[in-house]
Amino acid sequence: MSTVLPTHTELGPPPPLESGALRIVALGGLGEIGRNMTVFEFNGRLLIVDCGVLFPEDSQPGVDLILPDFDYIRDRLADIDGLILTHAHEDHIGALPYLLRERGDIPVFGSKLTLGLVSAKLREHRIKADLREVAEGEDQQLGDFNVEFVAVNHSIPDALAVAITTPAGTVLHTGDFKMDQLPLDGRITDLNSFARLGDDGVDLFLVDSTNAEVSGFVTSEQNIAPVLDEVFARAPGRLVVACFASHIHRVQQVINAAVTHGRKVAFVGRSMVRTMNVARDLGYLKVPGGLTVTLDQLDELPDDEVVLICTGSQGEPMAVLARIANRDHKIRVHEQDTVVLASSVIPGNENSINRVINGLSRWGVTVVHTGNALVHVSGHAAAGELLYAYNIVKPSNVMPVHGEIRHLLANADLAVKTGVDPDHVIVAEDGTVVDLVDGAISVVGRVPCGLVFVDGSSVGDLSEGMLKDRRILSEEGFVSVFVAVDVVDGKVVAGPEVQARGFAEGSHVFDDVIPKVSARIEEALRDGVTDTYQLQQLVRRTVGKWVNEQHRRRPMIVPVVVEA
Repeated sequence: MSTVLPTHTELGPPPPLESGALRIVALGGLGEIGRNMTVFEFNGRLLIVDCGVLFPEDSQPGVDLILPDFDYIRDRLADIDGLILTHAHEDHIGALPYLLRERGDIPVFGSKLTLGLVSAKLREHRIKADLREVAEGEDQQLGDFNVEFVAVNHSIPDALAVAITTPAGTVLHTGDFKMDQLPLDGRITDLNSFARLGDDGVDLFLVDSTNAEVSGFVTSEQNIAPVLDEVFARAPGRLVVACFASHIHRVQQVINAAVTHGRKVAFVGRSMVRTMNVARDLGYLKVPGGLTVTLDQLDELPDDEVVLICTGSQGEPMAVLARIANRDHKIRVHEQDTVVLASSVIPGNENSINRVINGLSRWGVTVVHTGNALVHVSGHAAAGELLYAYNIVKPSNVMPVHGEIRHLLANADLAVKTGVDPDHVIVAEDGTVVDLVDGAISVVGRVPCGLVFVDGSSVGDLSEGMLKDRRILSEEGFVSVFVAVDVVDGKVVAGPEVQARGFAEGSHVFDDVIPKVSARIEEALRDGVTDTYQLQQLVRRTVGKWVNEQHRRRPMIVPVVVEA
């Protein structure tokens, strides 16, 4: 059991910040893995590190994204001297467009790749921003904040740690990091700079906690290449590799294996195509000429000369891989094909991933995943690496970040084991206010820090109470579709019957989509799809696409498919 417990839930609003003190407020990322955002305040000015999103759970229907609560800084947007992005993962950059809507000229600092991917995101939101490229080894003086950027290794290139120095002291924020000694790009975590900063004195160390419960060291990325090579060598048909769109190193390994084994590569999925184009244009992804093909060109190639790289490694129902598993995509897999899930399981996604694996296995596909092969390694430091970091930096105070409570507690224990005074280790949750004064830290209060839901074009209008209404009463934006099928004859024998709530026009507006649903189900039945869950997913997608196109709505759709 941890010696440090989160005992700050009873606190009220913080007092005014005293002169010469540095205030740290996490608006996300503490007690959760996602929506990372930390606000630093000194002498009336603010500096922000990261601005990410959290993805919704099954119990939050209709929610697209979850943002940090900007209320704490909303009246002080003019006081922001800069916003620093440690790297380009969605849980660190995804909320940026929503913050820039409130003040568009905030200077945004990040590495070359980070800003490249941010630029593509902001163009989709039609936002022009003040983007300022930085690199490891550089310093930026932002008002009273001196910011030094330090190279760290992560599962995306160009990640940075930041050392923030004010008259109150120095704070070292690792961002997301690990200590892979053989990274694919040769860019290791700069422990020399960590040591130098430690020698100069790190008053507060904010440390990535994601893998604090994992003993030892994270396996090197280099070890994955031989496994992928073996998979390629054995695959008799098409290869489908699913991974995070941001994992450029993993995509590079797949490309290298494709070149070795004479396969063409097709990128599938909007986010995958966008990210790879940016990475290739900026020189982070090496793609030989003539290697890539389009989906339309796949039909002209033998199956054993093709590899598809797509999204959906977490079982997301609308991502490419799930649609392939459900026979809801133009790509049809069969028993000669091999699918590789080149990512680790994010907690909470186990059921979704298992559904996809089972769906693929049903068609005779060979599925390779982290449970049966080394096809992915984590981007976060394990306990052994964290111990090294603590011993190198020798911080006066520690506040674990980026993790659920159990991860924060495990990280706190590691800090104590390396000699940090338990009284100098703070385990905090979102909204906790921490002040650094004369080298000492203390918890001084809490600020409101709720979940802000993005629901279509609506931001923050959806409350927990409304979510409860959606879950229980289904009063707003609710469509149910009932269909009975005969799987033997491959026909719809009853329905589709549509009931809608929250549509002023009534259920009759769905008359036009009913034939489309019937045709889609019967087509799937002819293709051998008999699992009612898969048929329900087809109904959900067909109705959802039609409603979106015809009515610009995104209701919660509950399909019910039964066997007659």
